[in-house]
Amino acid sequence: MTQTIICMKWGERYGPDYVNRLYSMVQRHTARPTRLVCYTDKAAGIDKAVETYPLPHIELPEPRRWWPWRKISLWQKNLEGISGEVLYLDLDVVVTGGLDDFFDYKPGHYCVARNWTQLNERIGNTSVYRFPVGGHTYLYDRIMNECEDVFARHRNSQTFISREIRDMEFWPDEWCVSFKHSLIPAWPLNLFIAPPLPPGTKVVAFTGKPDPDEAMEGRWPHTRWYHTFYKRVRPTPWIAEHWR
Repeated sequence: MTQTIICMKWGERYGPDYVNRLYSMVQRHTARPTRLVCYTDKAAGIDKAVETYPLPHIELPEPRRWWPWRKISLWQKNLEGISGEVLYLDLDVVVTGGLDDFFDYKPGHYCVARNWTQLNERIGNTSVYRFPVGGHTYLYDRIMNECEDVFARHRNSQTFISREIRDMEFWPDEWCVSFKHSLIPAWPLNLFIAPPLPPGTKVVAFTGKPDPDEAMEGRWPHTRWYHTFYKRVRPTPWIAEHWR
């Protein structure tokens, strides 16, 4: 039976090369037949081996229409081209270990990475999650019918899902790590030591900045001048080994 992994691409931040790298990583890290489906507003440049479909419909006010809230569109009853249990991966993850295990772990449940900045709260990070298509349509319905109330109660989409969903399990902690929050050594060690890749890691999430290409080269773009004193990362060679 073929496994299905999905991703989403909209706007200009991530080009088709991110989708193509994800496809390559998926194929290297699965032993079973696995397809990659990408929902996108611009399919140009994406490898023909990746199945592409238009972004699923959702009504959101500006500017949230193009924020991660758009991922809530995946919780509607029917999605073009997919069914059953599927694994979602953000475009900016780096796959470093086997993905088949994500399909075997606690089947039938919504499974998600534990959010690395809220370890004492029951909040999932939706960089890596598996869900049954059409299994929790009330999440989509809430957004479509009561979006302003949802926005007032929840600061982001993954908090909304975590607090509203009726069934949630976390992946084993060693499977999914955050490059920024799990791997970069604390200051001042980050000035001298490159982030390691722990044994057992399957997916590394790049939340916010730096992106994989920046971290690989040891660059960390900053929005405030004083960030240059402590938001630093050493060049990280293992990214090039896996992110291809």
